[in-house]
Amino acid sequence: MSSPNPAIACRLEAARAVVHDAACLAMSMRPPPGGPAGKQKAAQDWLTETDGAVEAFIAERMKALFPDDGFQGEEGGVARAGQLRWVVDPIDGTSNYARGRSRWCVSLGLLDGDDPIAGVIEAPALGEVYTALRGHGAFLNGKRIQASPVTDPASAMIEMGWSNRVPKPVFMEKIDAIMDLGAMPRSGGSGALALADVACGRLDGYIEIVINLWDVAAALPLLAEAGARVSPFLRTGGLTGPATILAANPHIADALSKAVSIPLE
Repeated sequence: MSSPNPAIACRLEAARAVVHDAACLAMSMRPPPGGPAGKQKAAQDWLTETDGAVEAFIAERMKALFPDDGFQGEEGGVARAGQLRWVVDPIDGTSNYARGRSRWCVSLGLLDGDDPIAGVIEAPALGEVYTALRGHGAFLNGKRIQASPVTDPASAMIEMGWSNRVPKPVFMEKIDAIMDLGAMPRSGGSGALALADVACGRLDGYIEIVINLWDVAAALPLLAEAGARVSPFLRTGGLTGPATILAANPHIADALSKAVSIPLE
């Protein structure tokens, strides 16, 4: 294996430190367990004070470290253009975070043009940090990860993300298709962590009909390096707006793709 590009490797290490500090900030602002803290942007679409604070913290730190790099955030949009572009979801799983639950993360991905090349996902309440650099592996807490070896869809665990932007019949059609395969459906409330779960083998697949770049930017290098198969999210509109994603372990990917009518790369 060749040595990583020093400039990109340096950026990944810096991103790990920045995301860790941002995760600590989010933990310090974390609501106690109970009814949701924050406000709704739409039905079941939550926004907390922490989302804005964490995004601003990461934006400021990355600008100071790499002033020529582009930056895009869920809350602030594209703040700077650049060949290298950081894409952040300050709190992925805000509905969980707003209730004091543990399944949420800070997600920061790096794109080179249209190519996702590195990512960091930290879930501080779970004590987990995912990192990936294209061509140099995917890791959970420093240990290399790979997609699940499950070959039988009837033994598979598949998560499907819910969105109020998806008509109920469409959602139920995909859930029915998953269950018709004999797979076990799940829904956990964080797209980035679900994709990371596919990368490390905790899930055999993840589907979301409408999801945004900031939800998946850090996970795409993880999936590629862990050997998962993924739908062409970026080529089907994901760079500029919401699109559909399917990620799966390579052994059940074709069967799942056929069942839910979502093509893979």
